[in-house]
Amino acid sequence: DCLYLLDGRFNQLHTFYVNLCHIRRPFDHRLHGRHLYEMINQDDLPNLKCFSLSSNYETFDYDELILPLLYRMSNLEQLGLYLLVYVNETFIDGNHLKKKIINRMPRLNQFTFYIRSSIYTGNKFNLPSTEDIQRTFIDFRNNEIISYVNYFLEAKESQCHIYSYPPLMEYYGDITNDFPGGLFEYVRVVSLNDEHPFEHEFFLRIQKSFPFMEQLTVINHKPQNRKQSYESNIDNQNLSVIEYFFLNTLDIINTHDDYIEEFLFDTKTYFQNNVYLQINYESLKRVTHNFTRDATRVNCTKINKLYVHCGSKCSNSLQEYFPYAKISHGGIF
Repeated sequence: DCLYLLDGRFNQLHTFYVNLCHIRRPFDHRLHGRHLYEMINQDDLPNLKCFSLSSNYETFDYDELILPLLYRMSNLEQLGLYLLVYVNETFIDGNHLKKKIINRMPRLNQFTFYIRSSIYTGNKFNLPSTEDIQRTFIDFRNNEIISYVNYFLEAKESQCHIYSYPPLMEYYGDITNDFPGGLFEYVRVVSLNDEHPFEHEFFLRIQKSFPFMEQLTVINHKPQNRKQSYESNIDNQNLSVIEYFFLNTLDIINTHDDYIEEFLFDTKTYFQNNVYLQINYESLKRVTHNFTRDATRVNCTKINKLYVHCGSKCSNSLQEYFPYAKISHGGIF
């Protein structure tokens, strides 16, 4: 649909901001192997001055769709790119942005971006470090650039985050313990994912960096290392209650039980009423001691929608433990 809108029919268009659910090549079997986008007019867009493209879903078609689209916009003055990209060979870094985008747009005077590029590492060992990526931005003009690289050894995948600061994006995904911090006032959707444990102070950092966060997903199957020290010392400063004033959706389906306790203990987490919670039923049952545990009861009363993944019939006590929640069920992943 985006390509159709930019096929020349609006030849006086000078500003275009678009947020896409998916960026992928449309295919029609009637075209005998040709993609639909090959049939769309792809003339230059000389009157377009401001363009912003964002998507919160990973694309495999950056080279085939996004770069050719940008090459049609040689007179751009302002550009925003907020993308999740899967690459085959190397990360998107400062050298790539200069060669493939900036040098092709002589009138460009404002370029803001958040690009997370992911690569399957397999048995590759000569991948760039955070320092290597940051050096590619040494002569970048007009912006402070933040970059860092994550390596997921178990998944054999690596990710590189690069973004202009201060950031303007609305989402920030796959944050790990290596997150460099900062203030992200525009971000509303956050996901956390790591192969190393998230401790309580990490969640405190996240709340401070994303004070207006509305949706949070946590993926981590490793138990917390310092949980016992928290429980043995109630006055420990790491036990300060983390306050999520704007959180309305919490997805902790794919987590270790420790993170369910992290959010359901009112001694660790405070959130407002009317939260939508997504969780695994068996994990919830364990953490709440079969829906009898007082330590998790207060926060459970703040849930107004509950989605549980369960492989068997849920206990009648579930509704009693979540008295204000509309409950729905689904099969386990």
